[in-house]
Amino acid sequence: MKKLQNHRIGVDQGDVLLFSDFEDGGDMWEGSGARRASREVRFSEPYRLPPTVHVGLSMWDMDQTTNSRADVRAEEVSEQGFNLVFRTWGDTRIARARAVWLSIGEVAHNDDWDIG
Repeated sequence: MKKLQNHRIGVDQGDVLLFSDFEDGGDMWEGSGARRASREVRFSEPYRLPPTVHVGLSMWDMDQTTNSRADVRAEEVSEQGFNLVFRTWGDTRIARARAVWLSIGEVAHNDDWDIG
């Protein structure tokens, strides 16, 4: 559990289109290739320390004749942002996917002292 040390808690959120591969025959729809999509997400303002980030799928358009497989996660979380990563494998064919994210962490305050 991450315990925040003060009352200055920041919450940020967003919605990201990860890919739309059915229109141009991309790897996710064709079922071949890297089968990984990554998008850089920047927070609206930096946190004091890397925040806790929660991600989930908000839209998923897939082929009904194949197995449903997905791995969506936040990687390389820093004070400024993170990479939102989607992966699939096997025979799964996905036309498009969108993800939502929520970050919670400690933020700076005007009353903070910088004695460095």
